[in-house]
Amino acid sequence: MFHDLFFSKTKGRVPKPCPIALSTRVRLARNLSTFPFPGRAQSGQKKAVLSKCLDALEKVKPLQSSTSVELDELSELDRQILVEKHLISLELSQSDESGGLVLSNDRACSVMVNEEDHLRIQVLGNGLDFKKVWKLADSLDSGIESSVDYAFDKELGFLTACPTNLGTGMRASVMMHLPGLVMSKNMDKVINAVNHLGIAVRGLFGEGSDASGSIFQISNQQTLGESETAILERLETTLENIVHQERMAREKLMEDDGVRLIDKISRAVGSLKTCFLIQSSEAMDHLSLIRLAADFGYLPEKFRALADRMFIEVQPGHVQLSAGQPIEPGERDRLRAETLRAEFLRVPQLNLDAQVD
Repeated sequence: MFHDLFFSKTKGRVPKPCPIALSTRVRLARNLSTFPFPGRAQSGQKKAVLSKCLDALEKVKPLQSSTSVELDELSELDRQILVEKHLISLELSQSDESGGLVLSNDRACSVMVNEEDHLRIQVLGNGLDFKKVWKLADSLDSGIESSVDYAFDKELGFLTACPTNLGTGMRASVMMHLPGLVMSKNMDKVINAVNHLGIAVRGLFGEGSDASGSIFQISNQQTLGESETAILERLETTLENIVHQERMAREKLMEDDGVRLIDKISRAVGSLKTCFLIQSSEAMDHLSLIRLAADFGYLPEKFRALADRMFIEVQPGHVQLSAGQPIEPGERDRLRAETLRAEFLRVPQLNLDAQVD
């Protein structure tokens, strides 16, 4: 079904077969039954939770060759890098007491300790693949539960610090690239429609962040009263509709004013090849158009992969990391532009003869 969803042919001048979904995530909120939640715990209790959780996680198969760190051992820049890579939350990055992270070698699995809940179990996968990601998350959860006692109620399910996570404690989300809906000014309509279905739409870095580069996180809101399977099926149906709307929006943009769209793409290519100062938000918008150009077949598909990589590498923390020393925002803009010029210097002319059969 996923293959049919993303690789079906449609009439008109539409993108070549392309993945609109960038990544899939399943996150599980869990707490230990014998300790207060992190927001109410004393310093000594948080340290005990951290020690107990780290010991338990070492025994879980997917994490036996993992990396474990305590957040207070990391610099502010290290924490920012982890946020930009979607490996820890902004809330945990700001923790100053007994926060921890366990990260598998392939970075597919990560567990945050003493964030809002004692444990935030997270599994990431490429593209749209709920089945694979959920299977791994469920296995990881079961492995941890064999070593610790979770806070659980027969009626309320898993007990969590925030009532909105009660029940399954699961947040499933997909990162989607939706420039067609943004440019056609239909994104707000989509957001309002899915909100009524218990689906949340947020920006690149979750709640409170903007949707730079037309990238959105789309996730379930309801966790109580439904099984994990039911939640994933409902979310999948919603995503199928969003993908359809995005493809139709792209087709209409090309039919109604294709020259203007091609001009926007061409200007984005030119800016990335020649800029000397560029902020991250502007870079994200240009990269979004590069990805769209690859989707339409105007650029080779390798530039889609390049845009996906640069979405992360143009973020402030990554730019500062590449500098090797603390730099001011203006210098970050210069270094970001230098990096983009080097990456996009050899972008070929747009192949405007590209067609979809």
